[in-house]
Amino acid sequence: MNRREFALGSAAVLGQALLPRAAGAAAAAAPDNVVPKPYDWRAMPPTDSTDAFVAWMVANRGEDPLYLGQRYGRYQHMLGHNDLFTDRDRRAFLMTPREQFCLPVNLPRVYDRAFLDIGFGVTISGPNLVGRMTSSIDVQFGEKVLEIGTGSGYQSAYLANLTDKVWSIEIIKPLAERTRGFYDTLIGRGYTEFGSITSKNADGYYGWEEFAPFDKIIVTCGIDHIPPPLLRQLKSGGIMVIPVGPPGAQHVLKVVKKKGVLGGERIVRSDIYRGSVVPFVPFTKLEGAEIVGTHDGSAPTE
Repeated sequence: MNRREFALGSAAVLGQALLPRAAGAAAAAAPDNVVPKPYDWRAMPPTDSTDAFVAWMVANRGEDPLYLGQRYGRYQHMLGHNDLFTDRDRRAFLMTPREQFCLPVNLPRVYDRAFLDIGFGVTISGPNLVGRMTSSIDVQFGEKVLEIGTGSGYQSAYLANLTDKVWSIEIIKPLAERTRGFYDTLIGRGYTEFGSITSKNADGYYGWEEFAPFDKIIVTCGIDHIPPPLLRQLKSGGIMVIPVGPPGAQHVLKVVKKKGVLGGERIVRSDIYRGSVVPFVPFTKLEGAEIVGTHDGSAPTE
């Protein structure tokens, strides 16, 4: 059995079973939603008005106008707070259906700024934070990006609207399985961009050596130091964003790996919130975790 068959044969079945009644989303509101048009990396929805955005997204993505209106409202708020740095970052936010990765009980608040519970003692980060962290690593098409802490799957789905090479690690096995199911169910409904996400259940502290080095790394859980394996797996010139600090009081650091003037490499750190504290779920470690799903390596071209 090849990797693609494994992902679709196990995780996708699980995702189809879970989506309508437990986790994930707007399938509860629109279970038969199928994307009406093929994914186009060059397509940018109009942003001059709510009505124009909603009409374009309904025609091209087949999504629920209720959530589209909320997404556009959050987009405007994020622009005002400088959470989306470039047109590519803005497009990625607008094209990612956050409602598909939220528990049904939280759908009324899916585009609120707050963290939301997704079960297993973890949360989905607020859209402003996801936007700011993702914008800070400046993902370009074709770059390899590693995410530590798959969680709901929203962050990696967001990344899949920026590049065709995304790897994501989740330490909680049932959560990793559930989220892989979401990806594959959504791929089957026409969200083909999510086919660029390779995922596994493992200890993210050690990164993913098999596919290293990575151009960009994003860590979505708090830790009191930068894991050395992640630094080693970051390319020279690469960027990592990671919450560092004591439990519940992290600073979100942008870490750039640069060549030193006299040879070797140096690490340059900055705080993307200029000293403000942001609480994250803790970075946990576990030995002996196993792979639960991955895509087949194929991806669209730009």
